[in-house]
Amino acid sequence: MSYIPQTPQKALPGAYVQTPAVSLVPACLNCTSNLLQHQSQALSQQGQGAQPETQRSNVGEIQPIARAARAVNEALSQESQYPDLDSYIGQGISSEYEVSTQAAWAPFQKTKMHTIPDRIFEQYNRAQVSTIMGLFANFNHAWIAIDNALYLWDYTHPNPDLVSYEDASHTITAVKLVVPRPGVFVPSIVRLLVVATTADIILVGMSAQTASHGGKTVSLYSLKMSAPVKSLDVDVIEGSHSTGRIFFSGRGSDDVYELTYQQEEKWFTNRCAKINHTNRGYSTFTPSLLFGQKAQQEIVTQMVVDNSRRLLYTLSSRSTIRAFFMRGSNGLDLVISKPLGQTLSNVGHMTSQTDLISPSMSIVSINAVTAQEAAKTNLVASTSTGCRLFMSATSAYGASPNSSTAPTSMQVQHVKFPPTGTSSPQQNQTSQSTQLTQYSNAPPVNTTSRALDPTRSVVRYAPGYFLTFVVKDQQAGLDLLFVSGPDTGRIAQPQLQQNPIKYPELALWLNLGSRAEDVGLASAEFLASSGPVGFGNELAVQFDKPTPEIAILTNTGVHMLRRRRLVDIFAAALRVGGGDEGLEGEVNHFVRRYGRAEVASTALAVACGQAFDVTSDSRLTRISDPEVLELARKTFIEYGGKPEYPENSVLDRSIPPIDVVRPSPRHAGVARYVSRLLRSIWSVPIIIENLTPTGGFQIATAVSLVKLRDISQDLTKLKEFLDANKSFIEGLAGPETRGNFGNKKDEVSLLAEHRALHALVVLIDRVIEGIAFVLVLYDEKIEETILSLTNETRQQVRNLSYEKLCTTDVGKMLAKDLVKAIVNRNILSGSNVETVAEALRRRCGSFCSADDVVIFKAQEYVKRGAEHGADSDVCRDYLNESLRLFKQVAGSLSMEQLQWAVEQYVALQFYAAAIQLCLDKALESDRGSRALSWIQDGRPQGDKRAEAFEGRRRCYDLIHQVILSVEQSRTQSPDFEGANLSLAGRRRREAADEIDHSDDEVFQTDLYDWYLKNNRADELLAVQSAYVVTYLERRSSDDIAHADLLWKYHVQKERFQDAATVQLALAKSQFELSLDQRIEYLGNARTNASTTRPGTVRSARTEVLRQVSDLLEVANIQSDLVQRLKSDERISADRKPSVIGELDGMILPLSVLFNTYCEPALYFDLCILIYEAAEHRVPSDIKATWQNLLERTHQRAVDKGHGSQPYEMIAEEVRSLGNKLGLSPTMFPVGELLPMLKRYAHHFQPERGSETWVLDIFIDLQVPFESIYATLENMFYNDEPPFQGRNRRLIGNDLVYIAKLWFQDSIRGSGSPFGGEDNAAAVSQLLHLVMQSGLDERRLEECQSLRMRIETLLR
Repeated sequence: MSYIPQTPQKALPGAYVQTPAVSLVPACLNCTSNLLQHQSQALSQQGQGAQPETQRSNVGEIQPIARAARAVNEALSQESQYPDLDSYIGQGISSEYEVSTQAAWAPFQKTKMHTIPDRIFEQYNRAQVSTIMGLFANFNHAWIAIDNALYLWDYTHPNPDLVSYEDASHTITAVKLVVPRPGVFVPSIVRLLVVATTADIILVGMSAQTASHGGKTVSLYSLKMSAPVKSLDVDVIEGSHSTGRIFFSGRGSDDVYELTYQQEEKWFTNRCAKINHTNRGYSTFTPSLLFGQKAQQEIVTQMVVDNSRRLLYTLSSRSTIRAFFMRGSNGLDLVISKPLGQTLSNVGHMTSQTDLISPSMSIVSINAVTAQEAAKTNLVASTSTGCRLFMSATSAYGASPNSSTAPTSMQVQHVKFPPTGTSSPQQNQTSQSTQLTQYSNAPPVNTTSRALDPTRSVVRYAPGYFLTFVVKDQQAGLDLLFVSGPDTGRIAQPQLQQNPIKYPELALWLNLGSRAEDVGLASAEFLASSGPVGFGNELAVQFDKPTPEIAILTNTGVHMLRRRRLVDIFAAALRVGGGDEGLEGEVNHFVRRYGRAEVASTALAVACGQAFDVTSDSRLTRISDPEVLELARKTFIEYGGKPEYPENSVLDRSIPPIDVVRPSPRHAGVARYVSRLLRSIWSVPIIIENLTPTGGFQIATAVSLVKLRDISQDLTKLKEFLDANKSFIEGLAGPETRGNFGNKKDEVSLLAEHRALHALVVLIDRVIEGIAFVLVLYDEKIEETILSLTNETRQQVRNLSYEKLCTTDVGKMLAKDLVKAIVNRNILSGSNVETVAEALRRRCGSFCSADDVVIFKAQEYVKRGAEHGADSDVCRDYLNESLRLFKQVAGSLSMEQLQWAVEQYVALQFYAAAIQLCLDKALESDRGSRALSWIQDGRPQGDKRAEAFEGRRRCYDLIHQVILSVEQSRTQSPDFEGANLSLAGRRRREAADEIDHSDDEVFQTDLYDWYLKNNRADELLAVQSAYVVTYLERRSSDDIAHADLLWKYHVQKERFQDAATVQLALAKSQFELSLDQRIEYLGNARTNASTTRPGTVRSARTEVLRQVSDLLEVANIQSDLVQRLKSDERISADRKPSVIGELDGMILPLSVLFNTYCEPALYFDLCILIYEAAEHRVPSDIKATWQNLLERTHQRAVDKGHGSQPYEMIAEEVRSLGNKLGLSPTMFPVGELLPMLKRYAHHFQPERGSETWVLDIFIDLQVPFESIYATLENMFYNDEPPFQGRNRRLIGNDLVYIAKLWFQDSIRGSGSPFGGEDNAAAVSQLLHLVMQSGLDERRLEECQSLRMRIETLLR
């Protein structure tokens, strides 16, 4: 409910969700999966429903229970802002009433009439002097004074006993029931009867007890306290409830007296006496000159006490209103005297002259308005013409008076004129319309209506019930009753009215058929709040407080008048509204008056059985008519409105679309109804600690247990209604209704509606169980339970309200503590814990579930086992049973309970069980394996799955503690006793097996992390689990230490191929490794890959070995390049570190090595090695590179100028490169290299060194002789320069040299010369030609000799 109208924003272009202006809509509008991932705080509701939720928290999405609690708090806050009386009467005039002409809309109804007992009439017939009657309505008693006797009876009882007081010696003139001054009488005297007679005024004590039929029984006690009042003829008595002071006046004077009383007589004061606070008559207040005219004596006709402001008001027979300020010590000061003339003058400023407010009228009644109800309005004076004058008293400088300051002036603030027309009770009965005589469109104020003229008296009760008794027939003396009350719903919703009406009231005419003798409030005084704001909100308390009832005593009996609540009026209107055909008209009428949210709340209340009506036999019963309940259900479902999607709000990209949706008025109605059911308990503590008079400790409840049960029943009916109609209520059914949306806006709106309604349903369930828990708490010995708590917990319980209990985690944890205390107390007392826990579970499952019952039982088994000692079989049986139970409910164990169980198990050396329980708890806490998927995805930062891992890790931390405890136990008892395993050792081995055989990969991962964190790598390598490899493989990607452990683990398990694979990966990895380290990894990998084991797949091993060899070849080339660059003087000292750094790390591709480094740096030998590694087989490139190498080597030798000869450097270079290339026929082409070297030797190194140094290079490299011979043979036959003419002999010499060596080598071991006769013949033939080429003399002799030996062998 809201009370401040708001101007709707104008829609902006492009803001509609369906328009093409998508840039104005947050992107997440199309992501329904993320719609519920945000938290928001709703603004206050505005009449038709809740305001959009725009404030958000960084914590994330708020839980349903918190969302619903916020909705309830907002509803309570809004209803507490109901306008105060001063704000809606204002200064001015009004005459707006809605006078009911049909019983369904009547604001009040007569419930029954209690007849006067015959025994009273018997006493009445004996009357001789006078008879007066009255009511003690708050005690459901009436009284009659007949001459000098006083009789009381319970008017609600069909055959009451009379309680009489007959000790008076004189005729009784007045009787008043007042509250005694505290401490004067015994506590059983709850009231004083002030009995005035013609001679004295007497105090009679009265006690009251509740009778079996629900009423009150009273007893009278003579106090022997009286004071003389002769000649005063007392007829007006009034008492102060707060101070116990008693004031009176009589027909004989206008003085104001006070009756004082005390417990004992004192020196100068009697126990009972009277004080005249005015000392003299009328002249004391207002001096007057009579000039020969005899004036009628002014007397006091009415007294009213305002305890909140300590004021006593009096009304005189001349319509003068006086105000007295009640000081302490029995002081009473006249502070205001307002004659009728001043009152008329005040009214004259508000309206033009009218006969209703004129000197000819009189003020017939005054009624006080307390400070709790209004800050400014003090008094309501009613005139004989039916007008009501709202008067305000002010102190100095216009400030409102309070209980410590007296007012100094009084002004009329507002005048309420009588209703228009001359409606009568007969019209109420004959009209068939279900509507009211409306004051719509705010017609001009009627200042001439005589509808209430003449008014005999007016009685007012908070928050504005007026009972006006009108006497139309003076001779008959019969009263017509015009009863009115504020239209609370319209006052609460001023923004719904197009033309707001000042002080709207609902009214009704009733024919009493007799004269009213007295009026009394039969129920508790109305009080919706402790201050003016919110005080008069009847809607807020219609389900929380008893319905106000007023008793009217006439000479025919006591008429009971009941205030009808909005829920009662709505139910009655549905009943007579024409069924389904007339439903729309009735509902629309209510919506226009009270708003759709209020109508939804009221319809829901009717459907839940909150409406009452009076039956034909005058019984007040709940309306259970199926047709009415069905119409109410239909109203709630079909007229509850829809959620509203503010078009302009999508412009704010920071707010998710679901959070700007304003839930429907139906949601507001549910929240409002729930808040009204809970308002009396929501913020109050569940316990109140008191001390007994004897100093004992006592726990009391702030709300009666009966009240709690009633609230629980109402909430249960609401829950049943919502469950039964879930599929019909839009937004409550949830996801199953999705898919029938016209557009995305509708989908978002329905999601928001479902979120809001679902939250309220969750809250209703929680509160029902919360109340049940409190009832269980009080059923147990609550004092012992509270005293068993720790001081900190006890203080928290003192501050625990029903709201916190039902909506916060703190409240839930405190409830768990209380449940534990209850269970522990029952354990100590020997009670069956399972029975107690099961009872708790049935009544309040959220606070003590079935799992809690099992937990309590398991804990009890642990305690029983500990009592028998850790080594006993009985202890093991108990512990095994406790473990079975704990594992059964592992998911429900709190960390405190788990830690307690682990500590107990460790203390009893039940290590394996402690580990099992922790593993089960971890698994139950993450049933979806979100932690494992997080680990498998590389543990991304900011991922919500990390929370699941953290939850499991807390369980694993307890296992780590168990491991440490197991290790520590080894220092106290050995594993073996001789050759046998000890009991302690067996228990430790069980724990180790539990760890090794666990299939919880998350646990194994966490355990290995813990090993490494605590420098326990050796223990990790010793673990017999398949998860070690998985763990190390996963962690190897970002930690080289884990990678090293991985290949070591493989080697230890003799899985050499796997170790080689890891080492190969390390060599290729991005880790910061030097080139030498990578070569080392490759070397070890080659060794491991070369090692065979049974079961090894040969093809896989071959592939790994090939990859390792290839990469090692490249790495070696890169290593040679690094060494070459380090010694290369061409690179400056500044640049050399960066160049070396580029190469001393990752193994680079061959193309990079060749193009970036080797070729530019003229490292031709490395280029040839790169050709080999890259399988570059282009002969021209290879030949050119060899030629460049020779030239480069010769030039470097020449540049040095000393040391080795150039040919020596070339020979060494060719020899070294030949070894590296393995005499590859492609990379080391003898047919090309040999002629190339021979040409070099002829041109650059003639007559240097041995004449055969070129041949010796190939011989040293073990090039086959036949290859060398064939190459020389080609050179000899080709006659290529420079080996032409005479120079052919140089080739001839080489042929002889090689042929000789080949011959010697081939005949070793009885081999055939030159490998066969054909070769030998060919060689002999060539030698014959060579001899003709002009050989040297020495070579010629060697040639002839060799040829002869060949020929000899050929023969």
